[in-house]
Amino acid sequence: MVRRYWRAAVRRWMRVSAPARRAWRRSLHLRVVTLTLVASSLLVGGFGWFIADRSTKILLHRAEDEVYSQLQRKVDYAYRQLTVHPHVRDTKLPTTMNDTVTRLADGDPAESGGTIVSLRADTFPADLKPVTSTKVDTTSLITPEMIRAVSGKSLVAQQIRTAQVSGVQTKYLVYGSPVPTSFGHVELYYLVPLTTEDRAANQIRTTVLVTGLALVILLGVVAGLVTRMVVTPVRVAARTAQRLSAGLLDQRMKVDGEDDLALLAASFNQMAANLQRQIVRLEEMSRLQRRFTSDVSHELRTPLTTVRMAADLIFAERDEFEPAVARSAELLQAELDRFESLLTDLLEISRFDAGFAALDAEHTDLVPIVERVAERLAGLAERAGVTIDLRLPETPVIAEVDPRRVERVLRNLIGNAVEHGERKPVEVTLATDEAAVAITVRDHGVGLKPGEERLVFNRFWRADPSRARQTGGTGLGLSISVEDARLHGGWLEAWGETGGGAQFRLTLPVRSGDRLVAAPLPLIPRDRAIDEITAPPTPTDRPPGETPALSPAASPAADRAAPITAAPDVDPGALAGASSDVDPAALAATPSPPEPSVPVDTASGGSSPAGASPVGGTPSRGDAGDRDADGEGVDEPAEVGR
Repeated sequence: MVRRYWRAAVRRWMRVSAPARRAWRRSLHLRVVTLTLVASSLLVGGFGWFIADRSTKILLHRAEDEVYSQLQRKVDYAYRQLTVHPHVRDTKLPTTMNDTVTRLADGDPAESGGTIVSLRADTFPADLKPVTSTKVDTTSLITPEMIRAVSGKSLVAQQIRTAQVSGVQTKYLVYGSPVPTSFGHVELYYLVPLTTEDRAANQIRTTVLVTGLALVILLGVVAGLVTRMVVTPVRVAARTAQRLSAGLLDQRMKVDGEDDLALLAASFNQMAANLQRQIVRLEEMSRLQRRFTSDVSHELRTPLTTVRMAADLIFAERDEFEPAVARSAELLQAELDRFESLLTDLLEISRFDAGFAALDAEHTDLVPIVERVAERLAGLAERAGVTIDLRLPETPVIAEVDPRRVERVLRNLIGNAVEHGERKPVEVTLATDEAAVAITVRDHGVGLKPGEERLVFNRFWRADPSRARQTGGTGLGLSISVEDARLHGGWLEAWGETGGGAQFRLTLPVRSGDRLVAAPLPLIPRDRAIDEITAPPTPTDRPPGETPALSPAASPAADRAAPITAAPDVDPGALAGASSDVDPAALAATPSPPEPSVPVDTASGGSSPAGASPVGGTPSRGDAGDRDADGEGVDEPAEVGR
């Protein structure tokens, strides 16, 4: 119960203090001023307390010295007045005592808290009564301990007592001293009010307090001004850096003086100028590169058309040539197909780079598109010994997409999976919800190494350059696919691990223009997550007896809830790093050993099961082409760069 209340109180306090803690973390100015005020308050408070205490003690010691000297004179006077009486029973002794007390009191207004003089003869209680110069009750001022010290031990005693005089609390300095007489000792008590000393001490304390507060406030103001002088240039630098990061490359800091802050501003401006020059230079180089690629691609169209016409005539008459010439005609035709495909992809990339790509979205059923792509790649899958397993819902999946671009993405993904599937089934899954539709393509081939799930979308990138492409491709397929997905406002993501295959997920919004927040299918396949959960523990995995827990990224719920980043940007500079491809048409024209016919499985399936495992893998990926069963090119060949 107590713990629950305590936790509730802590949560309440954290909630209430959240704005203050946030301001404390974010403001260097506030922290410096606050720490200065706290430190100065402690120092000024300690110094003020020392001064006030020392001043009070000095005033008290001075009063004690003065009262003691007066007491000595009064004792001498009382001795001279009382020693004339030979014995205690002298009838004139009480009168002498009254006169002596009155004379010693000096006529002070005792009722107003003035000096009090008292003569007592406690050694003769039956013969002499105490005589006091005032009607004030001195019982609380002259304590029994003091009486015993003075009357019994003949000592000079001193103490400070407080009494109520005329309704006002008054502090008295009380001195007691024995007075020797001819008949014995009497006691003289001298009570002096410390009103003046108290008033002076209070004034000193008030002065110290006011001065200390003023000094603390002044130190706070000075600290604020000094900190502002230092923090303001830093804030200006931060704002300028933010503007630079937003693309305002002409922003600069103002340089005043020659101090360290001016050096900071000058160095920052020099850095900004260098960055601006480099960025402008890179932008110009990128623009020229894109312009060059676009111009070259367009200029090659005309000679390519002429060469294509001549090659078609030669290819049509190849049976009449000698075997070597006929083989050359076949190679020429295949390379022209590949060159034309590369030229088409370069033109498409140049349209994306120039921002001229347009989305022709319409309400489309994605189920027939997936089936059509699988059917067109059936010949390629048969030659590769791969089965394409379609897991499609029984009801139509309607989304507002560009069917041509979606079909091109699927050709690239499925063709890529077929090439790298290592003669194992390729699974294509389609699922949807109210906001998004997702298509996953899963192969069980060589997989991807850690970090290559992003590199795979770079232009002309290949994980293993020594691995020859089995199907024609240009290395731009996945780069174009990720641009097609981004044009829809969707995602194209990859997962893979060494020897565990790879999975690509295409996620598109159901309504064009909507923002995606989750995907209907997990990125990491269920079978890999199950393998990780059921794998035997190792000494480095977890302690003995500890229950393995599925990582947040491994669960389909987390996959839907977590924000998913878009595929990486395409590197324009990668165009310069294109690698040579193995002749695909030659592979298509070269007789190959017969392989069993593998039909395309178009059976309807459920959505991909949830699950996950850490991303990783070792790929040996090339480009997958989009070829039909007889080896001829189709309208838009698929090409990928895994």
